[in-house]
Amino acid sequence: MAQAFDASAQQALLTHRAEGALAMAKRLGADAAEVGASVDQGIGVSVRQGEVETVELSRDQGIAITVYIGQRKGSASSSDASEASLQATVEKALSIARYTGEDPAAGLADAALMATDLPDLHVHHPWDLTTDQAIELALNCEQAGREVSGITQSDGASLSSGEGVRIYANSHGFIGTQKGSRHSLSCMLIAEDDKGMQRDMDYTSARDPRELADPATVGREAARRTLRRLGAKRPPTGTYPVLFDPSMASGLVGHLMGALAGGALYRQASFLCDRLNTPLFPDWFNLEERPMEVGATASSPFDGEGVQTRNNRFIEHGKIASYMLSSYSARRLGMTTTGNAGGARNMRITAPLSTQASLLEQMGTGVWVTELMGQGINGVTGDYSRGAAGFWVEKGVVQYPIEEFTIASNLERMFADLIGVGDDIDRRGSIHSGSWLIEGMTIAGH
Repeated sequence: MAQAFDASAQQALLTHRAEGALAMAKRLGADAAEVGASVDQGIGVSVRQGEVETVELSRDQGIAITVYIGQRKGSASSSDASEASLQATVEKALSIARYTGEDPAAGLADAALMATDLPDLHVHHPWDLTTDQAIELALNCEQAGREVSGITQSDGASLSSGEGVRIYANSHGFIGTQKGSRHSLSCMLIAEDDKGMQRDMDYTSARDPRELADPATVGREAARRTLRRLGAKRPPTGTYPVLFDPSMASGLVGHLMGALAGGALYRQASFLCDRLNTPLFPDWFNLEERPMEVGATASSPFDGEGVQTRNNRFIEHGKIASYMLSSYSARRLGMTTTGNAGGARNMRITAPLSTQASLLEQMGTGVWVTELMGQGINGVTGDYSRGAAGFWVEKGVVQYPIEEFTIASNLERMFADLIGVGDDIDRRGSIHSGSWLIEGMTIAGH
């Protein structure tokens, strides 16, 4: 990287700024205040057809200040680290608060809930990577894919590596800081036959660069995934079982968590309002978050309000066991925060697991979805309709690739009709999931 990143020095600097902002807010008339600040540095390169396309060196910083005057709230932010800018930001937040209506739910999270267990979760693994080394890794990845017979073009390979520091502090006296890193490598390739062109990709992502997949492996997997899509047809229209590939199943968990989020619930904009302790999934299905998991993608000992994070079981034996609440949404609902300001962290499924082959066998005749397009999800009703691509399956055996079709159902029905979860777990993101087999969905093909 162009400039060394001293994470410990940045932690000390951000702490100093946050303490200064809190003191300034109090001096200027705030009853309470909270500060979030971060600084990040990274490198990103992209190559295409064996040539370097882009090289980006980035360094970003920001600070956001929220003040409370009684139960009036004002927020302002800046990317300027100067003392004058800090004062102007605090003054702007106070000005906004003075013109804002009172909100009975506004305010800091309760002081008694502030995190006290702040271990090092080993999420900071900087990569001493030069620009030339980054380019070489991306080129090797792309070249491995392009060398596979049948690949006609490349849509490029990209490598990104970054690290940063974030801090949250409030006038309860809480200060939490965390260093983190994220590294990834991806490749997208193109193949063509007499029916047209197809493209697909593969990627690897980790906090620790030593856990990334080998570049050549990523390139060859991108090629395999691309070639298997050649000769795609449209499937027949009807109602069939659907097997969601692991990365697609993770999206279903994301839709579930959106419906369990306090913001949607207090606005009455979720199909899961007033559903605590009611069945949603089969009784063998459990879903929880593990925010203190060492080295994981989204680990943090404190949430976006400084509240101690904890393992939360959202689905237990198929029933909705908990909502996902910040302090604000909890107050609006007459409940208690679940330590989820900023969302859920490290979602994990506990269920009997089956091989993908056995799930295909259970499916019999149906659709295996490997790609989804569009945003056809209605969070209020749970209605689900999206464009898709994948494979047609008969008697448990993949027959041919399919494209240009839609799958439709309702999320509540889909969750209830979950037949099995695969052991082919995708661990590259915050949500770890294997394949999901859903009993029946409407397929609109030809």
